[in-house]
Amino acid sequence: MGMGASSPPPWRRDRLYSALLVVLFLFLWGTSEANEELAALPPRGWNSYDSFSWTVDENAYLQNAQILAEKLLPHGYQYAVIDFLWYRKYVDGAYTDSYGFDNIDEWGRPFPDLQRFPSSRVDRGFSQIASKVHGMGLKFGIHLMKGISVQAFNANTPILDIKTGKPYLEDGRQWTARDIGLTHRTCAWMPHGFMSVNTDTGAGRAFLRSLYRQYADWGVDFVKVDCIFGTDYSPEEIITISEMLQEIDHPIILSLSPGTEVTPALAENISDHVNMYRITGDDWDNWNDVSSHFYTSSSFAAAKKIGATGLRGRSWPDLDMLPFGWLTDPSVNQGPHRKCNLTLDEQKTQMALWSMARSPLMYGGDLRLLDDSTLSIITNPTLLKINHHSKNNMEFRYVYSERTSNKEHSGHFTSRYHVHLAKNDGMFVSLTACSNDTANGWDIMIMDNMEHQSKFHLSVRNTGDTCLDASAGRRRTASENRFPMFSACMWHAKQMWELNANGHLVSSYSGLCATVESRDGRGTSGARAWVAAGSNGEIYLAFFNLDSTSRKMTARISDLAKVLRRTSLRKHLCSFTEVWSGKNFSLTKEEISAVVNPHGSMVFEIIC
Repeated sequence: MGMGASSPPPWRRDRLYSALLVVLFLFLWGTSEANEELAALPPRGWNSYDSFSWTVDENAYLQNAQILAEKLLPHGYQYAVIDFLWYRKYVDGAYTDSYGFDNIDEWGRPFPDLQRFPSSRVDRGFSQIASKVHGMGLKFGIHLMKGISVQAFNANTPILDIKTGKPYLEDGRQWTARDIGLTHRTCAWMPHGFMSVNTDTGAGRAFLRSLYRQYADWGVDFVKVDCIFGTDYSPEEIITISEMLQEIDHPIILSLSPGTEVTPALAENISDHVNMYRITGDDWDNWNDVSSHFYTSSSFAAAKKIGATGLRGRSWPDLDMLPFGWLTDPSVNQGPHRKCNLTLDEQKTQMALWSMARSPLMYGGDLRLLDDSTLSIITNPTLLKINHHSKNNMEFRYVYSERTSNKEHSGHFTSRYHVHLAKNDGMFVSLTACSNDTANGWDIMIMDNMEHQSKFHLSVRNTGDTCLDASAGRRRTASENRFPMFSACMWHAKQMWELNANGHLVSSYSGLCATVESRDGRGTSGARAWVAAGSNGEIYLAFFNLDSTSRKMTARISDLAKVLRRTSLRKHLCSFTEVWSGKNFSLTKEEISAVVNPHGSMVFEIIC
């Protein structure tokens, strides 16, 4: 009888077992970060744009990061983001849309301005700064423009193949920037800066892969990609970037900006591929910008987009930064030089809406000049709890209100007038996904079939030199007039339209379709209210007064129970605490009522 293989002695089996456990532990430890749900909660942090525009330098950034770690990290603010043009030389003649001042490497990729970021001389990257930020317990973020720079395109730089470390080869030839740049898709508000790349080509994908792999090597945890969404919609590029990030073990938050003219229908196509996406134009410190967010945030809540599936985790509609404290002005060559123009009541209203809508919270002011009142607003514990841990967040339409004298401060009443939306003051042209039913129905009279498929300008009657744009030639704020946008006619894709056989008026620039909407429902005055449910059974009710005079606002507890489907609400056992003041309120005739200051808010935590 043959001898079988003998089993290893017990000591060897134990050693082998221990070694396997160590290998398994190291594997799980090394992959746990990659497997962690990304953006499981709305991200929070600090961004340099509102206080420094594009002029921030290494010293100012790290000083802000240090204060972020000390004062705001305990409250969940963990991302420290360098905003746009960190690769632009800060010299005479350089500005937002200047040409020829950017640092690009031999592969056409931007690298930091070595004068502003001297530690980048080590590797022409941000690895040194990222290491310091990580040492503070924070995460490091940067702003990016879409595609490839016009400067790299004109230099016709080769494309790096990260698999070989050599120029990218396909079909027997070397590919360069001019093979992938889409000159008809330059950024509408920075046409001398950047253009989209052709992601249908292997070379275009190779370029984006080399970009984002480099950012991961630098230690980047957050990328904010600009001129790729809203009226500059480029879904192919968004999805390709998302795919590139999924190839990288190190998880990186993907944020899109800005969100001019974004609708839930448009977001439906990309929210699965990102973690944050702006749904407004730029928000600055004026009341019109703040009040314009109420309609937009309500529509995304109704569409169930808050916390929907996203890249490696969740995605969040983003209402833009909190422009409080010491600020600069849009797109200037100047750092913080003025105080926020919003009153304290207006700042509280903005913070309350951002929290009730569960928007990401990115503080924009210079943290070196952070005052106690601003700190108390952005770290209010109840609002931060709502922002991270509430559910069923929505606009509450069963609120009653009436204007009252400025001398009144509290009271209870019942009004027979339901809050209603502003009257229709006309129609406007907007953009939407072409799959949306509202995109149908366009027609041009007296045209043959050949012309029906042609591209054309839409010019203003009696002025042959003014044409309809599909995207603005500059960054727009949240409160600026919506479409139509007109400018001097030019040979640019943003002014080219096509009427197809389905009756869609299609923008050649973004691929979106024009639609006509009523202004009804977009009012920025009167009273608004939001509700949400807490993780431990709390009910949150927020009153917002968008008027310039005080308003008395009332909500019935029965309506709250109906909206939140709380059938067993025992009203006589409920406590009502107003979050900003800490005061306790009581019911009168099963209603909660209060006078809200002009442009102010009151947020109630209801525990039953």
